[in-house]
Amino acid sequence: MPAEVHPGLAALSDQLVLVAVLCYAVAMIGYALDLAFARTAEASPAEAGAEAEPALAAVGGPADAGEAAAAASEAASGAAPEDVRDGAAAATAAGDGTAAGTATRDAAAGSGAASGADGVPSGWVLRAGPAAVALSWLGFALNLGSLLTRGLAAGRWPWGNMYEFVVAMCLAAMGAFLLMQLRHPVRFLGAFVSAAVALGLGYAVHSLHVDAAPAMVALNSYWIAIHVSAAIIASGLFIVAGACGVIFLIRHDAADHLPSRQELERVAHRAIVIGFPIWTFAVVAGALWADKAWGRYWGWDPKEIWAFITWIVYAGYLHARATAGWKGRAAMIVQLVAFACLLFNLIGVNIFIGGLHSYAEVP
Repeated sequence: MPAEVHPGLAALSDQLVLVAVLCYAVAMIGYALDLAFARTAEASPAEAGAEAEPALAAVGGPADAGEAAAAASEAASGAAPEDVRDGAAAATAAGDGTAAGTATRDAAAGSGAASGADGVPSGWVLRAGPAAVALSWLGFALNLGSLLTRGLAAGRWPWGNMYEFVVAMCLAAMGAFLLMQLRHPVRFLGAFVSAAVALGLGYAVHSLHVDAAPAMVALNSYWIAIHVSAAIIASGLFIVAGACGVIFLIRHDAADHLPSRQELERVAHRAIVIGFPIWTFAVVAGALWADKAWGRYWGWDPKEIWAFITWIVYAGYLHARATAGWKGRAAMIVQLVAFACLLFNLIGVNIFIGGLHSYAEVP
């Protein structure tokens, strides 16, 4: 390892990433439990109450059931009016004990099942969501710590190769989700974002990891802090939007535990509206850096081409929504195409295509 690199901090960075992966993986399980059970448990009492009303209406209410029974008794035996009234009162009481009482007991049973009275472990299930959020913040802190120690170990900005960039992009994705969750009810995205982040970090550790080293000559510039930082932040927001798009396409109308398609589309659009100008700035900053480093703003390098293609598709999505009123499935498919272009630009170009940006240092 080069003398300029601090081996202790580099080793600490690697360990922090591994613990962050574990935190994100456990958080994913917690979010999944919260999504599958806690939302259903919260809705069950209301659903049980709604089911009780049709049960009463089906028998016409307790009084109607009693009167019907009394009328049938009078027709069969010719009973006196007083006896009819007595029979109606008795039947009313019986009806209250059967129809209304049964509906009430059913509603109570439904509420009890949701709250764990029938053995459903709703106590810890209802705590799974907050616990997952806490684990996400812990994983975020560890992820951030791994980048900081990596940068201190190498004495440079900690996104000088493909491994560091993916680690930073995962940090940005989780940060975008956590910050959005502070202002909006988007915890339903936790299972999908944490899964993507855990897989991304796992892939970086397994397949992209390289030892910490000083920056390459081409990357030894303050522009890396401007251009790459903007690309990382925008990519994190686009990952959140991409998660919404995937849920939108796989969601079925019967899946009550998932948010509505309108809510998914709203969150995705908000993330893209914030991320698009940041990505635009990243492209412009990259052109300025290219002029400083290579003496030209644009050279049709594969990285530049795919960054521009990504920009065009996201711009098309926003333009179609603003002018043509594109919404729903068609709009979500367009933004997922843009997200696929983003992933290929960030990962595929560096691994499979050569060019001036081929400094990923993939082992």
